[in-house]
Order: sequence, then C-alpha cells, then structure tokens
Amino acid sequence: MARSLADMTRAALARIEEMSPEEAKRILDATGHEGWHFVDVREGDEFAAGHVPGAKLVPRGFLEVKADLEHPKRDPWLADRERPLILYCGGGHRSALAADTLREMGFRRVVSMAEGFAGWTKRGYPVES
Repeated sequence: MARSLADMTRAALARIEEMSPEEAKRILDATGHEGWHFVDVREGDEFAAGHVPGAKLVPRGFLEVKADLEHPKRDPWLADRERPLILYCGGGHRSALAADTLREMGFRRVVSMAEGFAGWTKRGYPVES
C-alpha cells in the first residue's frame, strides 16, 4: 500500500529524540560539552543567519551529510561514531531525515534540538556569524 507524504513525515517525526534549547545550552556551557557535538543541518539561507558556537564549519543539509562525513579532509570528530550528536535544525522533517541518515551511518545517538536555531536565538543564547 502506498503511503502519503504526510504519513511518511509523521512516522519520521515520531522517531526524533528531542532536547530542549535549555538542555542544549547547559551541554554547550559544560567543559568538553559532556562528549556531545553540535551539528548544523540547516539549508543555505538559514545557515547564513548564524550558528550555535562551535558548529559553524560542520556538515549542513541532510543530503550533504554522508558525502561530507566520508570526505578525507573532514574534521576528525566524524570518525568517532560513538560521540552523540545534537542537530539544531529543529524538529521538522529535515531533522528526522538527517537523524535517520546519521543513525544509518552508525552514529550511536542523534538528538534534535526542540525549536531549533529559532528557539535558541529567541532565548538570547549566544551565536557566531
């Protein structure tokens, strides 16, 4: 039976593990980020708006993620599939697709920041340009 796009989107969203911006900020402020790594998977126009500190040069766009991760000159943290990741594109379908892609690549835990970058900036948390 064919599934509608809405059905597939609902199923993808149900798989997302979310983290509040407050929890993400606590992790960002912790020494060593408690082992977490912040990953920007927004698209170009959103990407230009700013970044959670320390995530400016990481892969963006879920379709680019696999190619970026396999690039021989990519940052060494990408070799560590045990390191948990926080995506800050929000809890929409792109977040679900990015999380699925990263999990399929062997990353142990992938969490989406609830409300995404908009929620982060709305609270006045720091950004880098």
